[in-house]
Amino acid sequence: MKVGDVLAGRYELEEVAGSGGMSSVYRAHDSVLDRTVALKVMHRPLTADDEHVERFRREARMVAGLLHENIVTVIDRGEEDGCPFIVFEFVAGENLKQLVGRAGPLPVERALELAVQVARGLAFAHTNGVVHRDVKPQNVLLNGEGKAKVTDFGIARSLDVEHGVTQTGTVLGTSDYIAPEQAQGRRVDEQTDTYSLGVVLYELLTGELPFVGDNFVAVAMKHINEPAPRVSALRPDVSPRLDAAVARALAKRPGDRFRSMAAFAAELEACLAELRSAGGSETVVMRPPRRRRTRGIRLSVLLAAAGLALAVAVVLVRYGGGFGPSRRSGEGTPVALSGIGDYPAGAGDTHADTASRATDGNARTYWYTQTYDTPDFGGLTSGFGLLLDAGGAVKLARITVTTTIPGFVARILAGDSPGSLSSDSKTQTVGTTTTFTLDRASARYYSVFITRLPPGGKAEIDEVTATS
Repeated sequence: MKVGDVLAGRYELEEVAGSGGMSSVYRAHDSVLDRTVALKVMHRPLTADDEHVERFRREARMVAGLLHENIVTVIDRGEEDGCPFIVFEFVAGENLKQLVGRAGPLPVERALELAVQVARGLAFAHTNGVVHRDVKPQNVLLNGEGKAKVTDFGIARSLDVEHGVTQTGTVLGTSDYIAPEQAQGRRVDEQTDTYSLGVVLYELLTGELPFVGDNFVAVAMKHINEPAPRVSALRPDVSPRLDAAVARALAKRPGDRFRSMAAFAAELEACLAELRSAGGSETVVMRPPRRRRTRGIRLSVLLAAAGLALAVAVVLVRYGGGFGPSRRSGEGTPVALSGIGDYPAGAGDTHADTASRATDGNARTYWYTQTYDTPDFGGLTSGFGLLLDAGGAVKLARITVTTTIPGFVARILAGDSPGSLSSDSKTQTVGTTTTFTLDRASARYYSVFITRLPPGGKAEIDEVTATS
């Protein structure tokens, strides 16, 4: 599927809103009812797998029955040339991950308001026999009024599967928010969503994740084995009651958490009422950003200065700023790119939620791959890349890649569809700053496609900029 296609004779695809391992989401126009909708389309290569197709159809069936103000509404579903799709209400706003990335730790009252809304939506789903299993801030959208709406029930399961338990032995979800029992492939139920929402609320209040690591397994093991840090350690202005509520939601044993999502929602509502009765006064504590992990050494003052110089250089390249002329002759016109996912989608090494970090103008944030045993991706794939959207067809002359982990081999791919790209540059070994010269006449979608990893088996891309 590509922008411009019309599905079921009425839904015209207008723009890619995001892409994941199983599907892409498009903003589309419904010509019958003259309205904007969101269309989730399964990646065509996956349609050959009956299990993937059934999981996609099951999502449509389950979510179609969840009519709640805090759950994104399913409008329609169907298939186009054997490719299933789901039509949702269009939510014109950012998700919670983007909100925290933009605003940092939220005021306690606002964080509680959002958590209560998410908890209400999930409690309704649980009442109707559905556990989400992938609760994370990327799956909570904010509409124009700032109301939270839960979306993406793509790996949800019915609570009555196999006589009351969900399928065991399968680890699905996002490791940053995964519950211990889910990481171990054990029984998954309402308590699993409670834990994940506890992690989300922790992040809304602190701007940090409770556990970080180099890869899925490292983070999952921390969720299993390490006690979660208290919110009050980073945000001392939270009340003891709220601090205890988050800690209870993050209990390792499901039986030690709230007995239901509804009970968690009720406790958060009580915390909110307590805050408001006290006048709602609070102070957002500003903390220094988390120190970036390095391989075997600590950042010295000299390296910090070099990092600052690099960040300034990236900003100057991206926005054409500086103390002299804004752009030297022959450098071209800057073109804004947006990191929207991984390429190819569904390759298994997905950090799609970090893609936007490579185009946010901040050299301290980055998109990254998993860590592999060998530079050839452990023999699991021939390559993996960062997917970029230029916002429309454009002839790019150059793409510049900045990284603090040089030594990986890459080339630029380009195309008119996010699912089908072809080579657009020579292959190069990437240094700290490397520019690729492009050949294609024009394209909307691009990928920095890595074919060999650097020493250490992991690649990071701090910033990608482009000129026409």
